[in-house]
Amino acid sequence: MKISMIGSGYVGLVSGTCFSETGIQVVCVDVDEKKIEGLKNGVVPIYEPGLDVMIERNVEKERLNFTTSLKESLVDAEAVFIAVGTPPDEDGSADLQFVLGVAKEIGMHMEQYLVIVTKSTVPIGTAKKVKAAIQGELDKRGVKIDFDVASNPEFLKEGDAIDDFLRPDRIVVGVESERAEKVMRKLYKPFLMNNHPLLIMDIPSAELTKYAANAMLATKISFMNDIANLCEIVGADVSNVRIGIGSDSRIGSKFLYAGVGYGGSCFPKDVKALIRTSDENNHSLEILKAVEDVNDRQKSVLFTKVMKHFKGNLKGKKLAMWGLSFKPNTDDMREAPALVLIEKFLAEGAEVKAYDPVAVDEAKRRLGTDTVTFVDDQYEALIDADALLIVTEWSEFRMPKFKIVEKLLNQKVIFDGRNIYDPLEIAELGFDYYCIGRC
Repeated sequence: MKISMIGSGYVGLVSGTCFSETGIQVVCVDVDEKKIEGLKNGVVPIYEPGLDVMIERNVEKERLNFTTSLKESLVDAEAVFIAVGTPPDEDGSADLQFVLGVAKEIGMHMEQYLVIVTKSTVPIGTAKKVKAAIQGELDKRGVKIDFDVASNPEFLKEGDAIDDFLRPDRIVVGVESERAEKVMRKLYKPFLMNNHPLLIMDIPSAELTKYAANAMLATKISFMNDIANLCEIVGADVSNVRIGIGSDSRIGSKFLYAGVGYGGSCFPKDVKALIRTSDENNHSLEILKAVEDVNDRQKSVLFTKVMKHFKGNLKGKKLAMWGLSFKPNTDDMREAPALVLIEKFLAEGAEVKAYDPVAVDEAKRRLGTDTVTFVDDQYEALIDADALLIVTEWSEFRMPKFKIVEKLLNQKVIFDGRNIYDPLEIAELGFDYYCIGRC
């Protein structure tokens, strides 16, 4: 079986590579010639653990190929996946220009029956627009070629994307014909043999499932952050509360960790898009609007604690920041809390020296090299600093050499935005310790 994956960004590259791992012939397409040439030469444009090795293996076995020609990728293909970006517009809605542009190009070049699958996260009703765009191009050509559209949303966590794809909790597929369903079942047959559930449904339900899933996870995070802030007021420990409610099988323990807010490429964008879709249909999602408000405030919680400790004056203070990416095991800094904190600290006259295991280059691209000092070692960031801030919970930060930390810092102060240390142990070491919902 051969498929074409249009778009070689995070979703397209991971999905295409993982499909090839199951024995499917995959052609990944992208308009970025530099990216495609890099992939052909083993240069992977994103950071995802294990992806580089998997790409190399499947390229060697000639199951995975890269091209800039969408037309060539359609030859002998049974399905075409659209996995291009859907960035948010100014009003929060998803921008479909790239999705519909690809749909039109498919219509211009297709020569046989295809199932055109939206893999990108797209609003409800996008499949109809994709179908109309393709049909419009076929009509211009004066040809009659049967095709179907389908929805197959991705549920990939950055840092765990390969495992999420190959061992999914569920596979959601929205179709409108038995013929399309047959193709999608053939595509996912290796997963069915391993008893991973394939959920076949109508297309609007599949489109909404993706948004609803991310919105629910974002809701759990904001809920726990709001509870954490209450814990500090009433003297409770959010870690205990988390265990107490997470033990309830109806709630579960995942996504109940308090911190400095969610970020990344999915949750912020998808929450905004779902709110916008609902507003356009004269229905206000009040819970999600509150989720978004809570998250925006939470990104400033650590800043407030720092300001209070230094009595409202950060001018000339040197702050060491451990962690820049929005979560561990990725270099993604989209909507990262670190960006908000850095902006606020610099505005108050503080100096920031930052370290991250993989996101420094991305941070330099976003922030430049004039405003923040970036270092290659976590302890180098501490030299002559007045405080240490933990912003991303990378594993290497969990058990640092506290004697070195104490020696390098001007003041023994730690602001832990991810609650990775035990407050009692840190207090015994003589540090002033500020965390979220426990202190």
